[in-house]
Amino acid sequence: MTLLSFKQQLYSNLESHYPISEITTFFQLILEDVLQLTKIDFALAPNTKISQNKTEQLQQIIKGLIVHTPIQYLIGFVTYMDLKLEVNKQVLIPRPETETLIRWILEDYKQTLNVSVLDIGTGSGCIPIALSKQLQQAKIAAIDVSKAALKVAAKNAEMNQTDILFHHQDILTTDKLPKTYDVIVSNPPYVRNLEKVEIKKNVLDYEPHLALFVEDNAPLIFYKKIAELAIQHLQPTGALYYEINQYLGNETVELLKEIGFKNVILKKDLFGNDRMIKATLR
Repeated sequence: MTLLSFKQQLYSNLESHYPISEITTFFQLILEDVLQLTKIDFALAPNTKISQNKTEQLQQIIKGLIVHTPIQYLIGFVTYMDLKLEVNKQVLIPRPETETLIRWILEDYKQTLNVSVLDIGTGSGCIPIALSKQLQQAKIAAIDVSKAALKVAAKNAEMNQTDILFHHQDILTTDKLPKTYDVIVSNPPYVRNLEKVEIKKNVLDYEPHLALFVEDNAPLIFYKKIAELAIQHLQPTGALYYEINQYLGNETVELLKEIGFKNVILKKDLFGNDRMIKATLR
C-alpha cells in the first residue's frame, strides 16, 4: 500500500460516516502520529510504500473509525497543550474546554513558587501534568476513583517527566483530604442522563460513563461534595476551580455561595458556554 492508496481507501470507507473535513483531520493525524510524516512529505512523495506492519495497523484504524471509535483511542495517545498523553477507554479524551480551565489557573499562579495543587478526578492526568510543566516547584497531587485511570495518569506523568502524587480515592465517600492546598481543581462528571441525546456516538459508546454522567436528580453531587471538602482544606488565600455543566452555571454558583465561598466567578469557554468557575474564601 502507498500513502496515496491509503488516503483513497480512508476517504472511500469513511465518506458515508463522517464529513469530508473530519476525514481530512483523521488523515492528517494518522500521517503525523502513526506514520511520522508531514503533509509536505505526502505532497512530495505520495507513492511512498507503507510497511506491512503499518499497513495492518492502518487497516485496524479504518475498521475502528467505521464504528465511530474515537481516533485518539485508535492511535493510543493525544497531543494536548504540547504534551503527549496516552489515552485509552479507561480515561476521557482531554477537551479544549479543560485547556481553558488549566490556562486560567496558570494565569493566576504562574509567578507563584511552591504552589500546592490537588486535582480531583484526574483521568488521564492532563490537568496536573500540564500544571506541573508550567508552575515552578509546584507540589501536585491527584485523586481518582478508577485504578485503571490512575495507571494511565501515572504513566503519562512519568512520560512527561513530572512528579505527581496519585491517590486511589472515591471523593464521594471521603471525609478528609490529605492536607491543605493553594489550589483544588476538578473536572468531575457533570452530564445528566437527560443530556445523553446531545452526546456524539463516539463519546457515548466508547468513553467511560463513570467519568461523564450523573443522575438527573443529583446533577451537582460532585460539586457539592468537593466544595464542602475544599472549604476545609484550602489555604485562606486559596482557590477552587471547576469545569462545569454549561446548563447549570448559575445553580453551581449559588451552591458554592451557600456552602460559604465568598467570591465566585463564572467564566465562558471558547464556544461562549458557561464552563468554568473559580471560587475563593475571601
